[in-house]
Amino acid sequence: MKLSQILKPEAIKVINSASSKKRLLHDVGELAHSAFQLNQSRVVEALQERESLGPTGVGHGVALPHARLDGLDSVQGGFIMLEKPVDFDAVDRQPVDLVFALFAPQDAGVEHLKALALVSRSLRDQGLCKKLRANPDPSTLYAILTSDQNVAAA
Repeated sequence: MKLSQILKPEAIKVINSASSKKRLLHDVGELAHSAFQLNQSRVVEALQERESLGPTGVGHGVALPHARLDGLDSVQGGFIMLEKPVDFDAVDRQPVDLVFALFAPQDAGVEHLKALALVSRSLRDQGLCKKLRANPDPSTLYAILTSDQNVAAA
């Protein structure tokens, strides 16, 4: 699996700022609606349910919110870069500015886990994150995220 299989150019957005984690999850819901025609309020609700189990802010300014949803045939991803980081209850207590959201079918099983592992591995690469932060243009962000140099999931 490669990021290019779960991410499409129209699922990338640069946002000046989000006032809170809750607002950021609404932004993710808007992105899921515009890119994948998913029900925005259902996406936000599912993301909030997942967050209630434990925050998906994984550290170093990165968050990986994810949810299982009806209406999908395959795992899809959306990426948001914030120009001004927001508190996301991350494990390292650092604010988040890179958000890669995953949306999986209800019965995705192992594909959801493979996608989550791939995104997690990719965004643990500090060199990649530095490149992303230096290029606040959606088409450039897409090119960086989907370049062949990224590690493929097992």
